[in-house]
Amino acid sequence: MMTMNLQTLSSNPALMNGSTAPAYFTTKGAAYIGDSRVLLECLPDDSVDLVITSPPFALQRKKEYGNLDQHDYIDWFLSFGRIVHRKLRDSGSFVVDFGGAYMSGVPARSLYNFRVLLRMVDELGFFLAEDFYWFNPSKLPSPIEWVNKRKLRVKDSVNTVWWFSKTQWPKSDITKVLSPYSDRMKKLLEDPEKFYTPKVRPSGHDIGKSFAKDNGGSIPPNLLQIPNTESNSQYIRGCRAVGIKSHPARFPARLPEFFIRMLTEPDDIVVDIFGGSNTTGQVAQSEGRRWLTFEELPEYVAASAFRFLDKDINPEIARSLYDDIITGQSVDMDEFHEQMMLEL
Repeated sequence: MMTMNLQTLSSNPALMNGSTAPAYFTTKGAAYIGDSRVLLECLPDDSVDLVITSPPFALQRKKEYGNLDQHDYIDWFLSFGRIVHRKLRDSGSFVVDFGGAYMSGVPARSLYNFRVLLRMVDELGFFLAEDFYWFNPSKLPSPIEWVNKRKLRVKDSVNTVWWFSKTQWPKSDITKVLSPYSDRMKKLLEDPEKFYTPKVRPSGHDIGKSFAKDNGGSIPPNLLQIPNTESNSQYIRGCRAVGIKSHPARFPARLPEFFIRMLTEPDDIVVDIFGGSNTTGQVAQSEGRRWLTFEELPEYVAASAFRFLDKDINPEIARSLYDDIITGQSVDMDEFHEQMMLEL
Protein backbone atom coordinates (compact mmCIF):
# COMPACT_ATOMS: atom_id res chain seq x y z
CA MET A 1 0.00 0.00 0.00
CA MET A 2 1.40 3.37 -1.01
CA THR A 3 2.41 6.04 1.51
CA MET A 4 2.37 9.76 0.94
CA ASN A 5 5.15 12.32 0.90
CA LEU A 6 3.28 15.37 2.09
CA GLN A 7 5.88 18.08 1.85
CA THR A 8 4.53 19.69 -1.32
CA LEU A 9 1.48 21.75 -0.36
CA SER A 10 0.33 22.52 -3.88
CA SER A 11 -0.17 18.95 -5.06
CA ASN A 12 -0.58 16.66 -2.03
CA PRO A 13 -3.58 16.71 0.30
CA ALA A 14 -1.50 16.14 3.42
CA LEU A 15 1.64 17.86 4.53
CA MET A 16 3.91 15.50 6.40
CA ASN A 17 7.52 14.99 5.44
CA GLY A 18 9.86 12.07 5.96
CA SER A 19 8.66 8.51 6.46
CA THR A 20 5.51 9.17 8.48
CA ALA A 21 2.71 7.19 6.85
CA PRO A 22 -0.96 8.02 7.32
CA ALA A 23 -3.34 5.47 8.80
CA TYR A 24 -5.59 6.21 5.84
CA PHE A 25 -5.88 8.87 3.19
CA THR A 26 -8.19 10.20 0.49
CA THR A 27 -7.70 12.47 -2.50
CA LYS A 28 -8.02 15.46 -0.15
CA GLY A 29 -6.50 14.48 3.17
CA ALA A 30 -5.02 12.00 5.60
CA ALA A 31 -5.47 10.71 9.15
CA TYR A 32 -2.42 9.99 11.31
CA ILE A 33 -1.92 8.10 14.56
CA GLY A 34 0.36 9.80 17.05
CA ASP A 35 1.06 12.72 19.35
CA SER A 36 -0.06 15.90 17.60
CA ARG A 37 2.94 17.82 18.89
CA VAL A 38 5.27 15.43 17.09
CA LEU A 39 3.17 15.34 13.95
CA LEU A 40 2.73 19.12 13.84
CA GLU A 41 6.50 19.52 13.81
CA CYS A 42 6.55 17.61 10.50
CA LEU A 43 4.57 20.41 8.86
CA PRO A 44 6.30 23.40 7.27
CA ASP A 45 5.94 26.63 9.23
CA ASP A 46 3.36 29.09 7.88
CA SER A 47 1.56 26.37 5.92
CA VAL A 48 -1.82 25.79 7.61
CA ASP A 49 -4.96 27.86 7.07
CA LEU A 50 -7.13 26.55 9.91
CA VAL A 51 -6.66 24.36 12.95
CA ILE A 52 -10.01 23.44 14.47
CA THR A 53 -10.38 20.98 17.31
CA SER A 54 -12.11 19.89 20.48
CA PRO A 55 -9.48 18.69 22.98
CA PRO A 56 -10.28 16.43 25.93
CA PHE A 57 -11.87 18.71 28.52
CA ALA A 58 -10.35 19.46 31.92
CA LEU A 59 -12.90 17.47 33.88
CA GLN A 60 -12.61 16.32 37.46
CA ARG A 61 -13.83 12.82 36.67
CA LYS A 62 -11.61 10.88 34.26
CA LYS A 63 -13.18 10.02 30.91
CA GLU A 64 -12.38 7.03 28.71
CA TYR A 65 -10.95 9.28 25.99
CA GLY A 66 -8.43 10.80 28.39
CA ASN A 67 -8.25 14.12 30.19
CA LEU A 68 -5.96 15.88 32.65
CA ASP A 69 -6.92 17.56 35.89
CA GLN A 70 -7.49 21.28 35.69
CA HIS A 71 -4.24 22.21 37.41
CA ASP A 72 -2.07 20.60 34.74
CA TYR A 73 -4.40 21.12 31.81
CA ILE A 74 -3.49 24.67 30.83
CA ASP A 75 0.26 24.06 30.49
CA TRP A 76 -0.49 20.86 28.58
CA PHE A 77 -2.76 22.62 26.09
CA LEU A 78 -0.36 25.51 25.58
CA SER A 79 2.31 23.02 24.52
CA PHE A 80 0.13 22.36 21.46
CA GLY A 81 -0.82 26.00 20.95
CA ARG A 82 2.82 27.06 20.83
CA ILE A 83 3.47 24.79 17.84
CA VAL A 84 0.19 25.65 16.12
CA HIS A 85 1.15 29.33 16.17
CA ARG A 86 4.27 28.58 14.09
CA LYS A 87 2.45 26.37 11.62
CA LEU A 88 -0.39 28.79 10.83
CA ARG A 89 -0.22 31.20 7.95
CA ASP A 90 -0.48 34.87 8.91
CA SER A 91 -4.08 34.73 7.65
CA GLY A 92 -4.76 31.51 9.57
CA SER A 93 -7.01 30.72 12.53
CA PHE A 94 -7.09 28.33 15.48
CA VAL A 95 -10.61 27.45 16.66
CA VAL A 96 -10.95 25.50 19.91
CA ASP A 97 -14.07 24.10 21.59
CA PHE A 98 -13.82 23.95 25.39
CA GLY A 99 -16.47 22.39 27.60
CA GLY A 100 -17.20 23.88 30.99
CA ALA A 101 -16.21 22.24 34.27
CA TYR A 102 -16.77 22.56 38.00
CA MET A 103 -14.20 22.79 40.76
CA SER A 104 -13.57 19.57 42.63
CA GLY A 105 -16.24 18.72 45.19
CA VAL A 106 -18.12 22.03 45.13
CA PRO A 107 -20.80 23.62 42.90
CA ALA A 108 -18.49 26.42 41.72
CA ARG A 109 -17.27 26.77 38.16
CA SER A 110 -13.69 26.23 37.06
CA LEU A 111 -12.15 29.05 35.04
CA TYR A 112 -9.71 26.82 33.16
CA ASN A 113 -11.09 27.66 29.70
CA PHE A 114 -10.79 31.39 30.41
CA ARG A 115 -7.26 30.95 31.77
CA VAL A 116 -6.35 29.13 28.55
CA LEU A 117 -7.75 32.06 26.60
CA LEU A 118 -5.71 34.65 28.50
CA ARG A 119 -2.46 32.72 28.34
CA MET A 120 -2.85 31.95 24.62
CA VAL A 121 -3.04 35.69 24.01
CA ASP A 122 -0.62 36.97 26.66
CA GLU A 123 2.09 34.33 26.32
CA LEU A 124 1.85 32.81 22.84
CA GLY A 125 0.94 35.89 20.83
CA PHE A 126 -2.47 34.81 19.53
CA PHE A 127 -5.28 37.32 19.07
CA LEU A 128 -8.85 36.59 20.11
CA ALA A 129 -10.65 37.21 16.83
CA GLU A 130 -14.01 36.46 18.45
CA ASP A 131 -15.54 34.40 21.22
CA PHE A 132 -18.29 31.95 20.27
CA TYR A 133 -20.69 29.95 22.43
CA TRP A 134 -22.04 26.61 21.27
CA PHE A 135 -25.48 25.87 22.71
CA ASN A 136 -26.30 22.17 22.49
CA PRO A 137 -30.07 21.89 23.22
CA SER A 138 -29.87 18.11 23.21
CA LYS A 139 -27.22 17.87 25.93
CA LEU A 140 -28.19 15.74 28.92
CA PRO A 141 -28.36 17.34 32.39
CA SER A 142 -24.94 17.52 34.01
CA PRO A 143 -23.07 17.45 36.28
CA ILE A 144 -25.17 14.79 37.96
CA GLU A 145 -24.28 15.73 41.55
CA TRP A 146 -25.30 19.40 41.34
CA VAL A 147 -28.08 19.16 38.75
CA ASN A 148 -29.83 15.78 39.04
CA LYS A 149 -29.22 14.85 42.66
CA ARG A 150 -29.04 18.02 44.73
CA LYS A 151 -30.75 20.25 42.15
CA LEU A 152 -28.52 23.21 42.91
CA ARG A 153 -27.54 24.13 39.36
CA VAL A 154 -29.11 24.12 35.90
CA LYS A 155 -27.68 21.83 33.25
CA ASP A 156 -24.46 22.91 31.56
CA SER A 157 -25.35 23.08 27.85
CA VAL A 158 -23.05 25.80 26.49
CA ASN A 159 -19.42 25.34 25.43
CA THR A 160 -17.00 28.18 24.88
CA VAL A 161 -15.43 28.22 21.42
CA TRP A 162 -12.43 30.52 21.09
CA TRP A 163 -11.53 31.78 17.63
CA PHE A 164 -7.82 32.62 17.84
CA SER A 165 -5.90 34.22 15.00
CA LYS A 166 -2.19 34.51 14.32
CA THR A 167 -2.51 38.17 13.30
CA GLN A 168 -5.18 40.82 13.75
CA TRP A 169 -6.44 40.24 10.21
CA PRO A 170 -7.27 36.53 9.71
CA LYS A 171 -9.01 35.36 6.56
CA SER A 172 -12.76 35.44 7.11
CA ASP A 173 -15.95 35.79 5.07
CA ILE A 174 -19.26 35.76 6.92
CA THR A 175 -21.21 35.76 3.65
CA LYS A 176 -20.33 32.04 3.47
CA VAL A 177 -22.25 31.29 6.70
CA LEU A 178 -25.34 33.49 6.47
CA SER A 179 -28.44 32.26 8.31
CA PRO A 180 -31.78 31.80 6.54
CA TYR A 181 -34.08 34.81 6.77
CA SER A 182 -37.00 34.60 9.17
CA ASP A 183 -40.51 34.48 7.71
CA ARG A 184 -41.06 38.08 8.81
CA MET A 185 -37.88 39.23 7.06
CA LYS A 186 -38.95 37.44 3.89
CA LYS A 187 -42.26 39.33 3.96
CA LEU A 188 -40.40 42.58 4.57
CA LEU A 189 -38.21 41.97 1.53
CA GLU A 190 -41.31 41.33 -0.58
CA ASP A 191 -42.99 44.59 0.48
CA PRO A 192 -40.63 46.85 2.52
CA GLU A 193 -42.97 49.85 2.73
CA LYS A 194 -45.67 47.76 4.35
CA PHE A 195 -43.47 46.68 7.25
CA TYR A 196 -41.17 49.56 8.14
CA THR A 197 -40.35 53.21 7.58
CA PRO A 198 -36.67 54.22 7.25
CA LYS A 199 -35.71 56.41 10.22
CA VAL A 200 -33.35 56.73 13.15
CA ARG A 201 -34.35 54.26 15.84
CA PRO A 202 -34.35 55.06 19.60
CA SER A 203 -31.12 53.06 19.85
CA GLY A 204 -29.46 55.57 17.53
CA HIS A 205 -29.26 53.16 14.57
CA ASP A 206 -30.11 54.77 11.26
CA ILE A 207 -32.26 52.20 9.45
CA GLY A 208 -32.35 53.26 5.81
CA LYS A 209 -33.85 51.85 2.65
CA SER A 210 -30.87 49.52 2.19
CA PHE A 211 -32.19 47.53 5.14
CA ALA A 212 -34.67 45.98 2.70
CA LYS A 213 -31.94 44.62 0.43
CA ASP A 214 -31.83 40.86 0.00
CA ASN A 215 -28.28 39.81 0.94
CA GLY A 216 -28.98 36.10 0.74
CA GLY A 217 -29.43 35.64 4.47
CA SER A 218 -28.93 37.25 7.85
CA ILE A 219 -25.65 37.70 9.70
CA PRO A 220 -25.27 34.84 12.20
CA PRO A 221 -24.68 35.54 15.90
CA ASN A 222 -21.77 34.23 17.94
CA LEU A 223 -24.20 31.92 19.75
CA LEU A 224 -24.30 28.73 17.67
CA GLN A 225 -27.31 26.55 18.41
CA ILE A 226 -26.36 23.10 17.15
CA PRO A 227 -27.79 19.86 18.59
CA ASN A 228 -25.34 16.97 18.91
CA THR A 229 -27.62 14.15 17.89
CA GLU A 230 -25.64 11.98 15.47
CA SER A 231 -27.30 8.58 15.66
CA ASN A 232 -27.33 6.88 12.25
CA SER A 233 -24.37 8.21 10.30
CA GLN A 234 -21.92 6.10 8.28
CA TYR A 235 -19.60 6.30 11.27
CA ILE A 236 -22.18 5.02 13.78
CA ARG A 237 -23.34 2.26 11.44
CA GLY A 238 -19.74 1.21 10.88
CA CYS A 239 -19.04 1.00 14.60
CA ARG A 240 -22.17 -1.10 15.09
CA ALA A 241 -21.25 -3.38 12.20
CA VAL A 242 -17.81 -4.06 13.67
CA GLY A 243 -19.10 -4.26 17.24
CA ILE A 244 -17.02 -1.44 18.72
CA LYS A 245 -17.93 1.61 20.78
CA SER A 246 -18.15 4.93 18.98
CA HIS A 247 -16.15 7.90 20.24
CA PRO A 248 -17.96 9.28 23.33
CA ALA A 249 -17.37 12.99 22.58
CA ARG A 250 -17.99 13.65 18.89
CA PHE A 251 -18.20 17.00 17.10
CA PRO A 252 -21.57 17.64 15.43
CA ALA A 253 -20.72 18.22 11.76
CA ARG A 254 -22.35 21.65 11.65
CA LEU A 255 -19.82 23.06 14.14
CA PRO A 256 -16.64 22.55 12.08
CA GLU A 257 -18.67 23.21 8.94
CA PHE A 258 -19.46 26.76 10.13
CA PHE A 259 -15.84 27.68 10.75
CA ILE A 260 -14.44 25.84 7.73
CA ARG A 261 -16.81 27.74 5.46
CA MET A 262 -16.19 31.10 7.13
CA LEU A 263 -12.42 30.91 7.59
CA THR A 264 -11.14 28.94 4.59
CA GLU A 265 -11.46 28.61 0.83
CA PRO A 266 -11.41 25.52 -1.42
CA ASP A 267 -8.05 23.69 -1.29
CA ASP A 268 -7.00 25.46 1.92
CA ILE A 269 -5.40 23.27 4.60
CA VAL A 270 -7.55 22.31 7.62
CA VAL A 271 -6.02 20.42 10.56
CA ASP A 272 -7.61 18.77 13.61
CA ILE A 273 -5.03 18.02 16.32
CA PHE A 274 -7.41 15.94 18.48
CA GLY A 275 -9.09 14.08 15.66
CA GLY A 276 -11.34 11.67 17.57
CA SER A 277 -13.87 10.30 15.09
CA ASN A 278 -12.62 12.73 12.39
CA THR A 279 -15.77 14.74 11.84
CA THR A 280 -13.49 17.62 10.85
CA GLY A 281 -11.82 15.65 8.05
CA GLN A 282 -15.14 14.45 6.68
CA VAL A 283 -16.57 17.99 6.63
CA ALA A 284 -13.39 19.47 5.14
CA GLN A 285 -13.45 16.86 2.39
CA SER A 286 -17.10 17.58 1.57
CA GLU A 287 -16.31 21.32 1.45
CA GLY A 288 -13.42 20.82 -0.98
CA ARG A 289 -10.64 21.58 1.53
CA ARG A 290 -7.47 19.60 2.07
CA TRP A 291 -7.25 18.16 5.56
CA LEU A 292 -5.14 16.40 8.17
CA THR A 293 -6.27 14.83 11.39
CA PHE A 294 -4.05 13.65 14.25
CA GLU A 295 -5.19 11.27 16.99
CA GLU A 296 -3.20 9.20 19.50
CA LEU A 297 -5.58 6.26 19.92
CA PRO A 298 -5.40 3.78 17.01
CA GLU A 299 -8.90 2.42 17.61
CA TYR A 300 -10.43 5.88 17.20
CA VAL A 301 -8.52 6.49 13.98
CA ALA A 302 -9.43 3.10 12.56
CA ALA A 303 -13.12 3.61 13.28
CA SER A 304 -13.06 7.16 11.88
CA ALA A 305 -12.33 5.72 8.42
CA PHE A 306 -15.97 4.56 8.34
CA ARG A 307 -16.91 8.18 7.65
CA PHE A 308 -15.41 7.77 4.18
CA LEU A 309 -17.23 4.57 3.23
CA ASP A 310 -20.46 4.36 1.25
CA LYS A 311 -23.71 4.83 3.14
CA ASP A 312 -24.65 1.14 3.00
CA ILE A 313 -21.80 -0.36 4.99
CA ASN A 314 -21.07 -4.05 4.58
CA PRO A 315 -19.97 -5.44 8.00
CA GLU A 316 -17.22 -7.56 6.44
CA ILE A 317 -15.83 -4.58 4.54
CA ALA A 318 -15.95 -2.41 7.65
CA ARG A 319 -14.15 -5.05 9.69
CA SER A 320 -11.50 -5.49 6.99
CA LEU A 321 -10.84 -1.75 6.91
CA TYR A 322 -10.70 -1.47 10.69
CA ASP A 323 -8.31 -4.41 11.02
CA ASP A 324 -6.01 -3.09 8.28
CA ILE A 325 -5.57 0.21 10.09
CA ILE A 326 -5.22 -1.35 13.56
CA THR A 327 -2.45 -3.61 12.28
CA GLY A 328 -0.49 -0.65 10.92
CA GLN A 329 -1.33 -0.65 7.24
CA SER A 330 -1.66 2.69 5.43
CA VAL A 331 -4.95 2.53 3.57
CA ASP A 332 -5.67 4.42 0.36
CA MET A 333 -9.44 4.83 0.67
CA ASP A 334 -9.92 5.13 -3.10
CA GLU A 335 -8.01 1.89 -3.72
CA PHE A 336 -9.88 0.25 -0.85
CA HIS A 337 -13.21 1.16 -2.46
CA GLU A 338 -12.10 -0.22 -5.82
CA GLN A 339 -10.82 -3.44 -4.27
CA MET A 340 -14.02 -4.00 -2.33
CA MET A 341 -16.12 -3.40 -5.44
CA LEU A 342 -14.14 -6.05 -7.32
CA GLU A 343 -14.65 -8.57 -4.52
CA LEU A 344 -18.40 -8.06 -4.32
